[in-house]
Amino acid sequence: GQPGLGHVGRGPASYAPAMTGSSPSTTFPWRTALVTGGSSGIGAAIVEQLAGAGVTTVAVARRGDRLDALAARFPDLVEPLVADLESADGRARTIARLRDPDRPIDLLVNNAGYGVDGRFHQIATADHLGQVELNISALVALTSEALETMIARRRGWVLQVSSVAGFQPAPSAAVYAATKAFVTSLTEAMAEELRGSGVVVSALCPGFTRTEFQDRSGSTTTGRVPKWMWMSAESVAATGLRGVAAGHVLVIPGVGYRVLSSVSSVMPRSAIRRIVGLLQS
Repeated sequence: GQPGLGHVGRGPASYAPAMTGSSPSTTFPWRTALVTGGSSGIGAAIVEQLAGAGVTTVAVARRGDRLDALAARFPDLVEPLVADLESADGRARTIARLRDPDRPIDLLVNNAGYGVDGRFHQIATADHLGQVELNISALVALTSEALETMIARRRGWVLQVSSVAGFQPAPSAAVYAATKAFVTSLTEAMAEELRGSGVVVSALCPGFTRTEFQDRSGSTTTGRVPKWMWMSAESVAATGLRGVAAGHVLVIPGVGYRVLSSVSSVMPRSAIRRIVGLLQS
């Protein structure tokens, strides 16, 4: 089996995802989890699915009202932690919770992140650096701190929410795609380093997902995206949780996206740049 699977103390939690084509039930090997960006979108869906399976889950986000609403729906299972991971204070408080020896975390989900749509030279420097700070720096800091305790226990799982955007350059989303390329590459490297350690690291690489992400990014191209390319946050979350539980390094939701990712890996990079640029224009 995969490293660390099956050693869960009270026994694995079970969740029956409400999604077409899913298995009747999914067994989670975790007792506890911490999810960043847990107040909306994919993060909130992951929190809901974990808590629905009886996994005690720390939900981290900036918006306390939304976290409180989640906690009210899942009493004694969702622990809200209000923190802005772009700030040193928010990061420190989240790390302190990760390292609490009396309440160890089995699964870390690094979901917090955002993108800004537009030409590189027209976007404010602060927006470029904000993406790097949240999508990369916060993720690296939390992962590093979590792995220290997980490796010592020889038990742990980390799910990094990346994107299929990281598989190729993305004109009009240049920094966002570059940060996700970093996340995917980092995850693949760590997975090899951690082989046999009892710790699993996976990258969830979704495509277009119906969340608030497009509103925050200021995207003007999503209206041209075919319906088949859109996925729900719930289905992406369920696929990601199944993937990391199974020990898969790369988890790409949707057959169409898996095919596109395979095709893009063999096409000339010059052609990929041009195609993506035309789609974004």
